[in-house]
Amino acid sequence: MPLAAKQKRVDMNITPQIINPSNDAELPLVELNNVCKSYGEGKQKTSILKNINLSIKAGEFIAIVGFSGSGKTTLISTIAGLIQPDSGEVLKQGNPITGPGPDRGVVFQNYSLMPWLTVYENVALAVDAIFKNWTPAQRRAHTESYVRMVNLGAAMDKKPAELSGGMRQRVNVARALAANPDILLLDEPLSALDALTRGNLQDEILQIWEQEKKTVILITNDVDEAIYMADRVIPLNPGPDATFGPDFPVTLTRPRDRTALNHNPEFKRLRAEITQYLMAIGMEKGPDINADKIVLPNVKPNTSTDWQLGYSAPIPEQEHLGRPRYLEFFKLGKTYPTPSGNGSVKVVDGFDLKMKKGEFISIIGHSGCGKSTVLSMAAGLTSISEGGIILDNREIDGAGPDRGIVFQAPSLFPWLTAFENVMLGVDKVYPHASQSERDDIVEYYLTRVGLGSALRKKAGDMSNGMRQRVGIARAFSLSPKLLLLDEPFGMLDSLTRWELQEVLMEVWERTHVTAIVVTHDVDEAILLADRVVMMTNGPHAKIGKIQDIDLPRPRTRKELLAHDDYYAYRESILTFLNECDHTH
Repeated sequence: MPLAAKQKRVDMNITPQIINPSNDAELPLVELNNVCKSYGEGKQKTSILKNINLSIKAGEFIAIVGFSGSGKTTLISTIAGLIQPDSGEVLKQGNPITGPGPDRGVVFQNYSLMPWLTVYENVALAVDAIFKNWTPAQRRAHTESYVRMVNLGAAMDKKPAELSGGMRQRVNVARALAANPDILLLDEPLSALDALTRGNLQDEILQIWEQEKKTVILITNDVDEAIYMADRVIPLNPGPDATFGPDFPVTLTRPRDRTALNHNPEFKRLRAEITQYLMAIGMEKGPDINADKIVLPNVKPNTSTDWQLGYSAPIPEQEHLGRPRYLEFFKLGKTYPTPSGNGSVKVVDGFDLKMKKGEFISIIGHSGCGKSTVLSMAAGLTSISEGGIILDNREIDGAGPDRGIVFQAPSLFPWLTAFENVMLGVDKVYPHASQSERDDIVEYYLTRVGLGSALRKKAGDMSNGMRQRVGIARAFSLSPKLLLLDEPFGMLDSLTRWELQEVLMEVWERTHVTAIVVTHDVDEAILLADRVVMMTNGPHAKIGKIQDIDLPRPRTRKELLAHDDYYAYRESILTFLNECDHTH
C-alpha cells in the first residue's frame, strides 16, 4: 500500500525546542513547564530531569525515545502523578497534577497483575473501583467489552500464569483503558516481547487509539516503533540533567503499513535522522585509551588442533579463513516429548547449512521456530535427535571450550570481579601459559569491550550492559573455533545494544572467528552477518531462505542506513517474516 509523505526537513543542528501543536485558542491537554526532579541528598544528590518542557494536545500520539537511565520512567511517573517534581509544574487542562487519578491510565513494562485472579477479574478491579455508581450488569458489560477489545475474550477466565507475555500485557492495556482515562501512559510496554507479538500489540494499541480518541504518551527505545505509531517523536537526552531534544514530526499518512514504509523516502529520512541524533548524544564517551596497550602473548589455547608452547597469539589460524565446510549442519532434527508425555513434537526438522571458516551467520525467525534450539545443539548443551553437526572435522557430541557462548543474560558469578569471571575460562584453555600471560589475555579482551577501567568491579555491581560486555570478553578470550550468540543484546536498550554491536564487530574483525548469532532484530541480523538464515515457523522448522549480505566491512550503523542495498535486504527479510506470520 503506497503511502503519501510530506518532505519536511528537520535540521539536526537546531537548538532543541518544543513545538506546541495546539491552536492558540485551544488549551493543551498536558503541559510540563520547567520540570526538575532529583534523587538523593547532599553529595549523593543526582539530578534526573532538568527544565523539562512539553505541550500535548488532546488526541495526540507522542513517542518519547531514550535509553536506560535517561529518566524516562521518572518522566512518565511524574505525568501519572506517582511522584512530584522538585520544581516546575505538571498541568492537565491548566490544573496542577498533584497525585494519581483514573483520568491517566498507566501501562508499565512489567505485568503488574494479581496472579490469583482471572483476566476478567484483573480488569474488573479497576472498573469496580472507579464506576461504583454503576449497576453490576453495567460494570460487567464494560469489563467484558475491554477484554474483548484486546482480543482476550477466549481467555477471560484464565489466570496470568496460563498466559503468554504478550497476553499478559494485553490485560494491562485492557485494565488501563477500562478506567476510561483521558491519557494513556505507556512506559516501554512492549520491550520484553518478541518481534511478532510486539508488532501485533502495536497494531492493537493503534486501533484502540483511533477508536477511543485517547491521548497517548509512549515511552520507547525503539526508533521504528516510535515512527510507526506516533505523531511526534521526541528524544530524551541522557541524564543526569536529562532534557528534551528537538521534536521530530511524523508526517506519514495513516494507517501505516510496515512493508510499504520500507519503500517510503520520508520514513527512511526520518529513521536515519532520529537514529543519528540518538547516536550522537549517546556516543560522547570516547574509546578506551588503553585499548591498544595490551598485547596478546604468543600462546595458543588447548582447544586448537595444533596447540603447544611457542605458537603465535590466541587468534584463530587466519591463514585458513574461507575454508569450506568448516562447520556443517546436516539433516539436523530435534524432537521433544509433549508435556502430557503421550507423544512428541519435532521442533527442528532437516536443518541443513554449511559454513566457511571465519564466516558470520545470523539466524532469524519468529519465537518458537527453533533458532535457539539449533544454537544449543551446536553448543553441545542440547542433545541431537537426528542428523549431526561437524566442526573442524569433528562431530559435536557435547559441550566444550572450543565453542564460546554468549546468552541473553550472561551467566556470571556476581561475587567475582569482571577479571575473575573471565579468568575462570582462560585458566581452563591456557593451562600451559604463565600466570602473566593469562592475565594479559583477560585484560586484553576486557579492555577491548570497554571495561579497562572496571576490571576489578564485581559482576553483581554492574549494569546489564556491562555484564554483557564481560560475557562477550569471556567468549572471545577462549579463542573458540565457533562463537555462538543467543540474542545477546535482546534485554538491552537501543543505545547499549548499538554500542555492543559495534564492540562485537570490532573484536570480530580482529579475530574473524566463525560465528552464529540468533536474533529477532532484522537490523542487527544485517549489520553483523555475511548471510542471514531465515527459519520457518515451528514445529518442523527448517531453513526457509538464505539472504547473502554483500555489504563492505568494517560496518557501522550510520553507513548501513545510507547504503543503497540496505533497505532491499531489509525488505527481503521482513517479507519472509511477514509471510511466515500468515502460514498458521
